[in-house]
Amino acid sequence: MTVVPYSRISELPSHSGQAVRVRGWVTHVRSSGKVAFIVMRDGTGLLQAVLVKNAVSPEAWDRFGKLTQETSIEVEGEVRPDARAPGGFELGVKDLSIYGESPIDYPIQPKEHGIDFLLDNRHFWLRTPRQRAIGRVRHEVEQAIRDFFYERDFTLVDTPILTSAIGERSGLFGTEYFDLGTAYLAQTGQLYGEAAAAAFGKIYCFGPTFRAEKSKTRRHLTEFWMVEPEVAFNDSDDNMRLQEEFVSYIVARVLERRQPELKELERDVSRLEKIKAPFPRIDYSDAVKILQAKGSSVKWGDDLGAEDESLLVEGQDIPVFIYNYPKQAKAFYMKENPADQRTVLCDDLLAPEGYGEIIGGSQREDNHDKLLARIKEEGLPVDAYNWYLDLRKYGTFVHSGFGLGLERTVGWICGIHHIREAIAFPRTMNRLRP
Repeated sequence: MTVVPYSRISELPSHSGQAVRVRGWVTHVRSSGKVAFIVMRDGTGLLQAVLVKNAVSPEAWDRFGKLTQETSIEVEGEVRPDARAPGGFELGVKDLSIYGESPIDYPIQPKEHGIDFLLDNRHFWLRTPRQRAIGRVRHEVEQAIRDFFYERDFTLVDTPILTSAIGERSGLFGTEYFDLGTAYLAQTGQLYGEAAAAAFGKIYCFGPTFRAEKSKTRRHLTEFWMVEPEVAFNDSDDNMRLQEEFVSYIVARVLERRQPELKELERDVSRLEKIKAPFPRIDYSDAVKILQAKGSSVKWGDDLGAEDESLLVEGQDIPVFIYNYPKQAKAFYMKENPADQRTVLCDDLLAPEGYGEIIGGSQREDNHDKLLARIKEEGLPVDAYNWYLDLRKYGTFVHSGFGLGLERTVGWICGIHHIREAIAFPRTMNRLRP
């Protein structure tokens, strides 16, 4: 007895004229009496399967009548070219089996749904074409990130999610940690990355980070993914060069490999095609003058908000660096600017089209006494940072790094309004399920 092989839908072009079995889920069905059509998906593509009543068993024909949206099935038949069908091939069905029935009240229907309803049903919303396209772009961005650093001989270092030290001023999620007091969900892997850079020279960490900010903007999540490289002996200028090469690489990779998904998202790819290094650089002090000339109420010393960032990239086709912010607006670990002690050697990279900051980076303070003074100024517990201060006692070195927010980057590349669609199961201040 000949066993008919299983095939993914994406593999069907290599099986033209052959018999295969395909498993997946029904997206929709239609029938003209003696001929029936099933459109199904399996995660790799869409397939039109055609049943002719007198060419299949009565049992198989009866099973077709039970199919509803999202029924999981297996079809067996011959692969044949058809330019009108999704993917350019269809399946002439010889047999049909049902794995799992789906009630007719499947929540996600081909109509408008409110965002809260869709998020309540995120486990089903993921199955829709738009959400699958976003997910595949995210996958490509993640793979591009790993390939970029692998090709440049960076070492991946997995940093702790539970930590006693904080890296940013924003809120913390705390939990009791046995007899050792309070532990915090990591806001960043950077501090540990700095230690690893002294061991390996060039490293990056890549994982989930957590911010307990009570923010409801379209740019914030309480749990998000961040990639953070750290490079020994890189100064602030080196750091910005690495950032622009990195972002250009990611965008080019998505353009090369995810055109169908960008088309599904109706993304204007001509905008992405312009993303090539180098990127413009604007000193913070000049940025304030530009903003004030455009009517912003921002004053020197303020951090820049979302509206300010949008004004600064107005008319720009590529990302823009804003660098050398005031010390008072930035984190304690940033290197004091020798040319202006009011500022630190740092940068934010702002994406065009109003998407705002996607990267924050800096040269790190490598002077032990200055770093200790900044920790005390911020009112942080010195004992939690003794190991971090040790890095400046035993062979201190110039070093720089940055953090790229994955969801913000995916949101920009996809052209989506809210980053909650850029992660499979978003966590916001008012959403913990599904």
